[in-house]
Amino acid sequence: MLMLELFFSFFQIGLFSIGGGYAAMPLIQNQVVQLHSWLSMGEFADLVTIAEMTPGPIAINSATFVGNRVAGIPGALVATLGCVLPSSIIVIALAWFYFKYRNLTVVGGVLSGLRPAVVAMIASAGLSILLLNIFWSGTVVWTLENINFIGIGLFVAALFVLRKWKPSPILVMFSCGLIGTALYLII
Repeated sequence: MLMLELFFSFFQIGLFSIGGGYAAMPLIQNQVVQLHSWLSMGEFADLVTIAEMTPGPIAINSATFVGNRVAGIPGALVATLGCVLPSSIIVIALAWFYFKYRNLTVVGGVLSGLRPAVVAMIASAGLSILLLNIFWSGTVVWTLENINFIGIGLFVAALFVLRKWKPSPILVMFSCGLIGTALYLII
């Protein structure tokens, strides 16, 4: 039963995550944290970090990580297959459809209509991660105990460094990880 839940959860994520990994983050969060409670919100934030740092698509890395966490290697395989299968089917169907009807203006209109939805989903994922970084509880509660000053400082510093000098984002993430670890160990 657990394997079927893993497969169908990530099948839904693969089916409805139009726009790439960042757009899939709210869907993954909903399935993994809220519906099935396979991960806590803090563990989900760690999942996002790991999925971004490892090579490959974020949604597939997330499926593999969650599947492995919930049911070991068979769970990782089932969750990854569930995530990849809808995309494979959709791409084959869309390629056929596109090559058959590519001269119709309706096709261009549909693709243009999807762009705002993708931007909104990416913004939603970014806002969720930002709120988790600013507030220890992950929800907006304006108390000094709930505000993560180190996280805010690292966010502002990373944003400044990325905008001013444009280094590799991986180098900035790695540096923030080291600095954050050192600061959390000291404080």
